[in-house]
Parts: sequence; structure tokens; C-alpha cells
Amino acid sequence: MTESSTTDESGPLLGPADVRELAAALGVRPTKQRGQNFVIDANTVRRIVRTAGVRPDDVVVEVGPGLGSLTLALLEAADRVTAVEIDEVLAAALPATVAARMPDRADRFELVHRDAMHVTELPGAAPTALVANLPYNVAVPVLLHMLATFPTIDRTLVMVQAEVADRLAARPGNKVYGVPSVKANWYAEVKRAGSIGRKVFWPAPNVDSGLVSLVRRDKPIETSASRDEVFAVVDSAFAQRRKTLRAALSGWAGSAAAAEAALVAAGVSPQARGEALTVEDFARIAEHKGPGGTRGIREASA
Repeated sequence: MTESSTTDESGPLLGPADVRELAAALGVRPTKQRGQNFVIDANTVRRIVRTAGVRPDDVVVEVGPGLGSLTLALLEAADRVTAVEIDEVLAAALPATVAARMPDRADRFELVHRDAMHVTELPGAAPTALVANLPYNVAVPVLLHMLATFPTIDRTLVMVQAEVADRLAARPGNKVYGVPSVKANWYAEVKRAGSIGRKVFWPAPNVDSGLVSLVRRDKPIETSASRDEVFAVVDSAFAQRRKTLRAALSGWAGSAAAAEAALVAAGVSPQARGEALTVEDFARIAEHKGPGGTRGIREASA
């Protein structure tokens, strides 16, 4: 790092020159394959941390830290930060970047070099928040995996492609409401939390980005169906979203007649389409698969 790059208004955070210098020193060229677009604006990462409501006692998990732009901003605000990085070169370099720019916080940082989709445990205290600039190509599956795997994550703020942000936060009846909307809502109250322009990234993507806030439900949805059973209904309903639920769920139920019976028992019109249903509606349908009918209400595992 040049002296000027560490004493500008960004303080210990990474500015445009820092990001490019780090990348050059590591021989890193952002790849489309991994959806890499590095944030180069300190104000943006501080805004993300503020919007996420990160508290001094939070244990934050970050997915895809890259060169560490957001990581450093999180370390300013949280008690501990654990970063999950799949890229070997980036994972090897990040602890040194943290130690150089925030030596007094370096002992509060952990690096996990793994594919986030395969992470089932994290070192140290259980995470209370997830804050991440998620790679566009894997944003939804990574988000859902982390929410399912770490029930202690109470608050989440992710930066994703604007189109993905709209889908995640969509409500029933919206034309982009679909599988990501319903599954995210199974875990949390979901809302759009802002927009991010293209110029704060290097390289600049050809799409805008959006922030999505997810606050975990105080109580899981009450249903006798498991999460997997509910999600099977959701997947079937949207696999052929132009069809009525009677037709779309015929494969799931075993026949169109069986699908209609389940829908009627759940209080849902067989002529409705998936985009009109809430996650609670899908849970009720899942309870009525087959001849057994409802199996008695209990709280599903989160």
C-alpha cells in the first residue's frame, strides 16, 4: 500500500486505489464465473453496515469477502466477523489485509476457506447476523442455505443484483413473486432496503444492485408439514407458473384430482396460481397431501 492510500478519508477501509493495488499484488483478476465485483467505495460499505443495524455485540458472518472492503467496515462495528471465501488466493490474503489495516481488531476476525454452500459450522460463537455482497450467480441458494443452517442468524442484509432483490422481497400478486420470495419468507420478514449504483464496484457490473433486509421470524410458521414438504409444494407450483394450481401440483399430489382435493382441504382455490399464495398457504397445502389429511398443527423447524 502507498502511504496516501491508508491516510485518506476512508481511514482503514479500502478505497479505489487500495483495491486495485491489492488485486495487482495478488495477481487477481475478477472473474464472471464467480460473480466477482469488488466494492471500491468506503461510504458504500459503511452504509451497508448501518443499514444492517450491526451492533457492538454482534457476531457477523460474511460470505464472499473478496479483498476485504466490507469485512473491514464490519470489523469497525461488530464484536467478531467470520468471513467465508471460496477463492484460494483471496482467502489466503484477507487475514494479512485485516492485520495491516486494523491491527487492533485482527484477533476478532476469522477466515473460513470453503464454498459457502458446503459450510455447516463456523468457528467461535454462533453468528447473530449475516451481511454480504453475494455473488450474483449463487445469491439465492447461498442465502437460503445460510438461513437454514444457522438459525441463530437473526438479521441479514445482502447486496444482490437488483432483479434478485426484487424477487426476494416481492409480495403475493407481484409478477416477480416466486420461489425465492416464498422460501425467504419462510425464514424471515423480507424487504427491500435500498439500491446500489454500478460505479462503486470494480469492475463495474452491467446491472444495478439492491439491498435486501431479512429479519428472522420471532416464531416459525405453524404447520404440521416439514420445511422440505412445504418447499416441494412451492417448487411444483412455480415450475409451471402459468398453470392453475390444480394442474401445476398434479405431479406433486399424484394426480390433478388429488391436487384439487389437497387445495380444497387447505382452503385454496384449485384455479388459483402460485403467485397469489402466501407461504402460510403453501404450508397448509403441504399438510393435506395424500389421503391422511392434516396431521395436527405443530411448529415446523426453522
